[in-house]
This record gives sequence, C-alpha cells and structure tokens, in this order.
Amino acid sequence: MLIRPTKGTTTVITDQHPVPSGFTAASTATDVLAGLDLTGRHVVVTGGHSRLGREVSRALAAVGASVTVAARDTERASAAVADLPGVTVDQLDLTDPASIDAFAERWRATGRPLHALVNNAAMLFSPERRLDGRGNELSFSTTHLGHFQLTRALLPALRAADGARVLTVTSGAARFGQIRWHDLAFARGYDAGAAYGQSKRANVLFTVEFDRRLADEGIRAFAAHPGVVIGPGPHDPSRLASFREQGLVDADGATVIDPAVGKKTIEQGAATLVFSAVSPALDGIGGVYLKDSDVAVLDDTMRPLTAGSIPSDANSAMLDDGDARRLWDVTEQLLA
Repeated sequence: MLIRPTKGTTTVITDQHPVPSGFTAASTATDVLAGLDLTGRHVVVTGGHSRLGREVSRALAAVGASVTVAARDTERASAAVADLPGVTVDQLDLTDPASIDAFAERWRATGRPLHALVNNAAMLFSPERRLDGRGNELSFSTTHLGHFQLTRALLPALRAADGARVLTVTSGAARFGQIRWHDLAFARGYDAGAAYGQSKRANVLFTVEFDRRLADEGIRAFAAHPGVVIGPGPHDPSRLASFREQGLVDADGATVIDPAVGKKTIEQGAATLVFSAVSPALDGIGGVYLKDSDVAVLDDTMRPLTAGSIPSDANSAMLDDGDARRLWDVTEQLLA
C-alpha cells in the first residue's frame, strides 16, 4: 500500500498502484473476461447501448451476466441491443430526479441484488452552456449528479449482493479538471473543455468518498479511464481538424489506433471498464482510478498534452480526500 499525506493532519492509505493485472493497454474486454463465469450476476450499465457502453454490455452478457441497460430513449436502446442475449433495457434519464427514483424503485421491487453498477453514460463537449431543469450545468448534471443519485438509490440492491462494485467511467481529463466550487454551473463564463474536465474530476472524487463510506459494507468503488476512443469512423467533418491536431486521425481521416499512448478501439477501451466491474484481481481494494486494465500509477508530473502523448495517469489532486468529502457534501445540497 502507498501511504500518502494530504491536507491538514489527515493521512490517506490508498491502493493507487498497479496490481499488476497481467493485462496491457491493447487488451480487449473479451481478453479481460476470459475464463470468468458471471452466471447469476446482475449488472446495470447506464448508456449501455452505445459505443463503449454497448461493448461492456455485450462482453458481460457473453460470460453469463444479466445486464440491464439504463437509457433515456428505450426504443433506440432496445434496437441497439436486440441481438445481445441476456441484455434488457429500462428507462432512465439521469438529468431527471423523478426518473432516477423510478428506475431504482422498479429495480428494488424485483428483489434482485445488484452485483455491479456501471455508471457509463456521459455528455461530451457541448459548444454552448446548457442547464438541466434545476439549473445545473448539463455535463455535471448527467455525469456526476445523476449517477450520484442513482448509486445511492440502488444501495439496498448493492448491499443485497453481499459484495458489489460501483464503476464510474471517467477520463484522463480528470488530471486537469478543476471543480469550480463557487461556480459549478459556469454562470460566470462557460468553457466546454473546463465543464467536461470538472465532471470527470467529480467522477474520481465521488469514487474516493463513496469507497471510504461503503467499503466496510463490501461495496467497492472504482473510476476508470477507457482511453481515447473516437470509434472507427467515418467522423463528423466538423471535428476532423481537432482530431488531426490531437493525432487521433491521419491525413486521410482514418482513425489512429495506438493503445500504448491511449488511442484505442472500442473493444480495447471497454476492457478497463469490465476489468473494474468484475475482475477478481481487484478484490479487496477500491477507491482508485484505473487505466489499461489495471490500477493506474500515481504521477504528479504535469506534462503537457501533445499529439503523441495524452497523459492519463492518476495524480494526487484527483484523489484528494478533502475535495472528495467536500464534493459529497455539495452534491447532497444540490440534490436536496
């Protein structure tokens, strides 16, 4: 274990170092799940019908798990997973507190335990500031507030599993993201990248505090960075210039795949997510940030973003226990 001093007199003991798992950046979800039998396990995947979420749903169901995809548009989601045995769909709008409570109530009414909750749904960069019905910035609302409320509402089912996991999908942007404590909704000036970074930092801080609170009950929490996954294409013409600048597509517009520097296929990106949700390699630990199907190293060196390198290891700021507790309290106030 790594013992890390933090603010004040608090000392945090953390497992933020590789297990090691034996997997690599190029491993796929199928590789990670090889040899596992999840028959009898129940899993909820928010946004589990699209891109990474669909691959997570497919891979888990393929080894026996019963997977429920939680989606805002159930018709679209049902069509997307119609060919996946063991996968069903239920309605959930993460920006609507009533929808979240209704989903959790339906789940609890079945009496089924919940062995893994995969908080996967997210809103990507929005060029304009958008708010939910309560006045919260939409990315923060979808990615953090909605999943916070959902996770707490499903606690009875997670407890009933007698050993459960909560995985929240984050991003390497959590390294750089800042929580705007006095302007969470970006009322004083909106920046799409900063809003995204804030929401992803919040995912990690939520993981740290949730695990601190629930680990003794056998519920462990993880935050996982899947890598940069833009899909095989064709890509939106309006984003090609940005993708080229980041080294994500070549001169012809073809997707660049280089898992060693974080540029991955959907199957490779989903690997870390299913690893977080079910791998026995993580038994007994939690409250950590993962990448490349393992616990990420702790690296406080602030290297710049370049086309050839996208820093995405853990740093102390994203794991700060003081910020984690503060965000928990603020979130409770926002949801009250």
